[in-house]
Amino acid sequence: MGEQEVKVIGCWGSPFSRRVEVVLKLKGIPYNYKEEDPYISKSPELLKGNPVHKKIPVFIHNGRPLAESQVIMEYIDEAWQGYPILPLDPYQRSRARFWAKFIDEKCITSLSNTLWATEDEYEKLLKEAKENLQVLEKEIEGKKFFGGENIGFVDIVANFIGFWLGCVQEAVGRTIFTKQSYPFLSKWAEEYVSCNIIKENLPPRDRLVTYFKIRIEAAKASN
Repeated sequence: MGEQEVKVIGCWGSPFSRRVEVVLKLKGIPYNYKEEDPYISKSPELLKGNPVHKKIPVFIHNGRPLAESQVIMEYIDEAWQGYPILPLDPYQRSRARFWAKFIDEKCITSLSNTLWATEDEYEKLLKEAKENLQVLEKEIEGKKFFGGENIGFVDIVANFIGFWLGCVQEAVGRTIFTKQSYPFLSKWAEEYVSCNIIKENLPPRDRLVTYFKIRIEAAKASN
């Protein structure tokens, strides 16, 4: 594709910006990185790149910005050759998009709501979060990764469950995801984080737990 100028605006502790970086690493694409914590401030470059949601990550390719991690991941997969992130078969590609959408819209949303819930809301939200995890448990049964033998689109989208979830559970003192309850999903998580390119691009666990604890205290102080 000739000379490429690639930049990622992200946050070290965000599973969403880490998704984009993992895809770039798997593809072997060099990029510039700008660290930005949207909880502290939002730069003009971030707001220009994502004027709708005003969130990270923002991906900039030859001066043209894109927002939303799944959109960015698909773009990178189509724009560069090399390691395929999405399956080549149209049916399997559609299935991958379906599961990625389910993970973002149902699983991560319900898990986040449950982990940060008040005591009054907790039990009701916990039921939904566990049901969503059980759906994923059935889908991953008998597989190494969601797409087969290699890490792909759905695995990278599920990175919150593979690594971040345990950190948040520790920080808030609530447990939803355990090996006993979800053995196949737990085995997948172990496989995922043990891959070298994934391991090298995960934030330090202790730092992440501390980061979430600080956010919890800040939220309590603002109430």
